[in-house]
Amino acid sequence: MKLYIIANRLPVKVAGTNGKFAFSRSEGGLATGLDSLQTSYEKHWIGWPGICANEEKDQQEINEKLQEMNFHPVFLSEKQIENYYEGYSNSTIWPLCHYFYAYTLYKNCFWQSYQQVNRLFCEEICRLVRPGDKVWIQDYQLMLLPGMLRKIYPELCIGYFHHIPFPSYELFRILPERAEILKGLLGADFIAFHTHDYMRHFISAVERVLHLDFKLDEVQINNWVTRVEALPMGINYESYHKASENKEVHQAIERTRKLFGEHKLILSVDRLDYSKGILHRLRGFATFLEHHAEYHGKVTLAMVIVPSRDHVGSYAELKTKIDEEIGSINGRYSTMNWTPVCYFYHGFSLEELTAMYYVADIALVTPLRDGMNLVAKEYVATKCDNPGVLILSEMAGAAVELTDAIQINPNDTEQIENAICQALEMPEEEQKQRLQRMQSILSVQTVNKWAADFVNELNATCMKNDMLRKKRIVAATIAQIKLKYNQAKQRLILLDYDGTLTALKPRPEDAQPTPELISILQQLASDPANHIVINSGRDHFTLEKWLGSLPVSMAAEHGAFYKENGVWHKNIKKIEWGAGILSILQMFVDRTPRSHLEVKETALAWHYRESDAWLGTLRAQQLVNTLISLCTRQKLQILQGNKVIEIKSPDCNKGSEVGRLLANRRYDFVIAMGDDTTDEDMFQALPKSAIAIKIGSVSEAANYHLSAQSDVLPFLRSLLGKQKTATKEGSIKNRLTFAFDFLKDLLKTQ
Repeated sequence: MKLYIIANRLPVKVAGTNGKFAFSRSEGGLATGLDSLQTSYEKHWIGWPGICANEEKDQQEINEKLQEMNFHPVFLSEKQIENYYEGYSNSTIWPLCHYFYAYTLYKNCFWQSYQQVNRLFCEEICRLVRPGDKVWIQDYQLMLLPGMLRKIYPELCIGYFHHIPFPSYELFRILPERAEILKGLLGADFIAFHTHDYMRHFISAVERVLHLDFKLDEVQINNWVTRVEALPMGINYESYHKASENKEVHQAIERTRKLFGEHKLILSVDRLDYSKGILHRLRGFATFLEHHAEYHGKVTLAMVIVPSRDHVGSYAELKTKIDEEIGSINGRYSTMNWTPVCYFYHGFSLEELTAMYYVADIALVTPLRDGMNLVAKEYVATKCDNPGVLILSEMAGAAVELTDAIQINPNDTEQIENAICQALEMPEEEQKQRLQRMQSILSVQTVNKWAADFVNELNATCMKNDMLRKKRIVAATIAQIKLKYNQAKQRLILLDYDGTLTALKPRPEDAQPTPELISILQQLASDPANHIVINSGRDHFTLEKWLGSLPVSMAAEHGAFYKENGVWHKNIKKIEWGAGILSILQMFVDRTPRSHLEVKETALAWHYRESDAWLGTLRAQQLVNTLISLCTRQKLQILQGNKVIEIKSPDCNKGSEVGRLLANRRYDFVIAMGDDTTDEDMFQALPKSAIAIKIGSVSEAANYHLSAQSDVLPFLRSLLGKQKTATKEGSIKNRLTFAFDFLKDLLKTQ
């Protein structure tokens, strides 16, 4: 079995033309972590090789070489790179996710190319993947890919990690393709983000855009559950913490010390990007120099900026402004012996960069928005018995873990100034204590642990989905149920109404039975072996109005009323609702647009199906908290159903109605169908031999599952038709006839 790691770029650099290519591994944090991942699965990578090879022979040459490393290239044209990568990925998604809405570009060709490249990746995976394999997709360039794979391989185990921030719903909703993006992501079994904030934003977007309901960290779509979690990515802690023992690093440390002399060194390391807050950082440092002349000639800011997309307009403009700001600071404050800002517009080797981490007295890491920021973690890890202070933006994902850093708002230049002063004046002992506390976290939450945790969570979610699939009703399941149905002499068929026999409606009064439903119930009830019971939370007046003409039994208001042989019976007295409860419920109706109150004889129901998803959930929890003490004193039960809160007597529920029915008559076939949490009482009261079917979400108490309400009537219709009761012993003809009918039914259900 294989684990396929899917990323925009393969962890390899390919250079050359005309069949002569040089290959070198590019070891980033992700590649390092996944290479060290301990798993029984054989690891393979799928991604763009970093070179546009248009000739077939060149592609073949590259492919053959990469196959030796378990790398599988997806070849992209220059136009695709321009529109998919530079376009939709980095000019639409990137600025939006980093809260730079003004930089977001929308072009139809960008979106079309993004879809096209995601399909190319999908085709390559489908060519390689086999049953039992797992797929782990990386980052925002491939957000459509999980959904594409799910359509082709419904049982494939798919994980996705989002390495950049996920924006709040108010910003994400601006994206024209927001629904398609979310549907694509929800094709995964398991989705993870760096922080709980990004996870919360994603859940909010799904609930509001797609109108799907999360239960804590899970949402069910069709026949699988998608789970989300926050898993902060770490670094290879040991390699950084022991770096100074390396001969090359040690030599680089000596060179760095000579370069900066006795000056206090403030280090800033970034890729050229507007999200990194480089200009704000420079202005904060300039303010520090303006107000603290005592540090002139004593403090140097080493600013390392790695070139990135400087041919793009917004990036080129940023580069110009950075150059001007650095020139202004140095022009104003530099002397013959001191340059305030040492500017390096190029990358450094790992050894040189680690040496700068080791020597730097302060690391100034102040992005305006960052998914994680590993520079902050690398700086802290590199410190080995030598002091140092981390100044960290509270907008970086790393801020959640590195609470002993001096955390600042990167938009506030005065905070940057004050943080530099605090860092310079901090006692050495305090510096070491803060570093040690942060190192104790980083030494545990390593990149290896991050990768292992993700795979473990993915495996657990996929195992759960495998179990759910076993509960799914398929053709063979229907045939088995129909066989038991045909053999039975006394059948009890328990059916919930809303969400089961009829689709849930925003307005409950609009859920009248359809002619098809009436016909199916009529046919089921016409069999003298069948006892049909509509077991509902509806009031008995509505059930009588809609279904009273049918020869079926009914239970209303969760068993408070029941109808048998055409006569309604009452199990409990009418409840006189106090002004206190009614006034509370009315207050929540007033506070929650598009919610409404339903007053029944034995229950009160506050419906919020049409309300905003976030507000409805908030108000529901507030309502429960408000009612708990009052309902406890009055011995009333609070039920949290599907977008409804009900207050009722605890003496009756759907389970007590099942108990009453089973006590009155013996049945050799019992089936129950329901969609809500209130139906759990019904399922739990059933005998072990009964068939319990949950509609929509999967229930622990139900042994079968139908993914949608629209599947219910076809399922009930499949029970109808020619029936054969249990055959007499020794009757070969009857046995053959029964077997023939069974096979015929089985073929019909395929």
